[in-house]
Amino acid sequence: MSKPPFPPFTKETATQKVRLAEDGWNGRNPQKVALAYSVDSQWRNRAEFINGRAEIEAFLTRKWNSELDYRLIKEMWAFTDNRIAVRFAYEYHNDSGNWFRAYGNENWEFSSDGLMHRRIASINDYPIKEEERKYHWSLGRRPDDHPGLSDLGL
Repeated sequence: MSKPPFPPFTKETATQKVRLAEDGWNGRNPQKVALAYSVDSQWRNRAEFINGRAEIEAFLTRKWNSELDYRLIKEMWAFTDNRIAVRFAYEYHNDSGNWFRAYGNENWEFSSDGLMHRRIASINDYPIKEEERKYHWSLGRRPDDHPGLSDLGL
């Protein structure tokens, strides 16, 4: 299995890889999203260490069962041969109806087949009021004409 675009990345292919990841996560399908990662992928997500697709799938299932109405925007920050640095923000609410915006940075490393084999994420949650939300598209893929992080001042 492979996932284009492949390293070494150009600005165009790194940006494409970031958007494909954003689209996948906004689809909130743990089984499908996990296929973008190598079978032995290693993650650090906040303080949690995750190894392999099965753990990734379990993590994403827990995440999207508790982070409701999840909407994400990613932006490519930097890239090199097989690595991409990303900044992101997502909005969600918990089962009590409290809204949050999570801000973070990710460092990604890819194998030659285009699968991500390392993901290091640092994330902070910030409580927001529902009227402070900036992401209002229907669940799923962010529309092409919706502003990105820089356009939104995030």
